[in-house]
Amino acid sequence: MRILLVEDEKRVVLFVRKALQAEGFSVDALHRGDEVLGAATATAFDVVILDIMLPGRDGLSVLRQLRERGVHTPVLLLTARGEVNERVEGLNAGADDYLPKPFVLAELVARVRALGRRGGETRPVELRLNDLTLDTVAHTVQRGGRMIDLTPREYRLLEFLLKSSGRVCSRMAIVESVWDYDFDPGSNLVDVYIKRLREKIDGAATARLLHTVRGVGYILKDSA
Repeated sequence: MRILLVEDEKRVVLFVRKALQAEGFSVDALHRGDEVLGAATATAFDVVILDIMLPGRDGLSVLRQLRERGVHTPVLLLTARGEVNERVEGLNAGADDYLPKPFVLAELVARVRALGRRGGETRPVELRLNDLTLDTVAHTVQRGGRMIDLTPREYRLLEFLLKSSGRVCSRMAIVESVWDYDFDPGSNLVDVYIKRLREKIDGAATARLLHTVRGVGYILKDSA
């Protein structure tokens, strides 16, 4: 699962991210409330962990904004305060679950996993573009009925590009989403993997799907 963690306390981010990654989850972190809408509408997250007390925009306001914009990703609210009226307000605003601080990491992981299963009931099993199909359950990829063998990292890169199809993805966004560490401007890691992926999905096809936007990044789109 891919998790969006919105928390301004860097120590909390460090602990939560390590716990979730230990369970095999991919974690993107933001520290300001006014950054959430753009991230949540541009990327298909499985669960959002949202602190209520945030700079820029408070968590409850962010939650209402997400629901008004039609973002139905399951949201787990975190707060240092545990008053009943605040819990009720959060649930009424569209939260799916609520966890007061301080919390036990094992409980947070269990709640995230449960929310991910719940949200998965409405997520598409297949991601498709033209004759390219990615099965998110079987972790298989086909192009024109032909099975394509991808490494785990290539699969994750393709899944990210398919979820963002039609939008240009910068190298930094790809590294942060697929590799889970900060971008190294001196590395050509993304370019190498893009080349390998392009050879596998476009090499034997008549229509190219993976395109380079010079100086910006890459885009997966149907050019037909």
